[in-house]
Formats: sequence, structure tokens, C-alpha cells
Amino acid sequence: MKKLNKLANDILNVLMVLTLAMMCILVFGNVVLRYIFNSGITWSEEMSRFLFIWMIFLGAIGALKDNDHLGVDTLLKKLPLSAKRVVFILSNLIVLYVLWIVLDGSWKITTINMNSTAPATGLPIAYVYGIGIVMSIGMGIIILFNIYRALFRIDMIEELTRMKESEDEIMEAVHEEIMEWHHVQKQGAAGGER
Repeated sequence: MKKLNKLANDILNVLMVLTLAMMCILVFGNVVLRYIFNSGITWSEEMSRFLFIWMIFLGAIGALKDNDHLGVDTLLKKLPLSAKRVVFILSNLIVLYVLWIVLDGSWKITTINMNSTAPATGLPIAYVYGIGIVMSIGMGIIILFNIYRALFRIDMIEELTRMKESEDEIMEAVHEEIMEWHHVQKQGAAGGER
């Protein structure tokens, strides 16, 4: 399972890097062509926009996998372990339902636009709307896996519900640094009086 997770993560990262690199090359190349050679690539802006959309949706999958989406954990921190599990599972079931709605809508709009093409690139517009299908399936798999871990691995609920760099953690870290600095200052002052 870890190998599959690493492979999926590597593929996701490579796709995001490729979309960003292609965007940079297209935009920079078009600027150089316009200002130096007084010409340009007609489809550069449109293709960059499509790549940007794909990069954002792929990044959303990666952020969910790493638990990097914004969240409010003030109430969750105060709950007992069993209540945390219930709240986590309920919230993930709601997210799963929303992803189903996104999948359904993306599927419909993708199939409707199969024959529509973009004006500059000539690519089917379905390629743009299809990322909604990819995102909802990818995020749905992650959510299902997280629900499974919350149900069957008791020790995982703290890790699953932990928000990265919550305000309380930042304040605690700052407080600890200040206290440590004061401690060092007191030791330095005590050592200087001898």
C-alpha cells in the first residue's frame, strides 16, 4: 500500500511540475516573441489557462492527501477521542457527498462539451472540464481511505484530525521559544555576576 501511495504521489507531483513548467515556458516564450520579434504564439494564453486549471485541481488532490486544506479545529481539539472519530467521519461523509456532486456535474458538462473546441488551440473543451472528474475521483479515494483508517485504526484519529500549524500550536511554539530565551538570559546573567 505504501508503494502505491508513493507512486500516486510521485505521479501527482510530476504532473503538477509539468503543468507549471509548460505554463512558464509558454508565457515567457510568448512575452519574448511579442517584445523582441513582434509576433507571438496565438494559442499560448489559452493553453496556459488550461494548464493552470489542471495544476490547481491536481494541487487540491495533493493538499487533501497531505491534510493541508484549511480547517477549523477549535471545537475538535476539545472533544474526547470517540467524539473526534464521529465528527471526523461525518465531516468526511459530507465531503464525499460534495465530491459526488462535483463528479456528476463534471461528467455531465464534459460529455456535453465533447464536440466543442477551444478557439485558439482547437482542443476539446472536455479536456478542461474533465479535470473535475479526475479531482473528484482522486479526492474520493483519499476520503474513503481516511474514513477506513478512522474506523479501523484507533491510533490514527489524532493524526487524521490534526491541522497543520493551527494558531494554538503557533502560539505554544512562540511561547516556548520566549520562555527558553528568558531561561538562557537568566543563566547568562547569573554566570556574568560571578
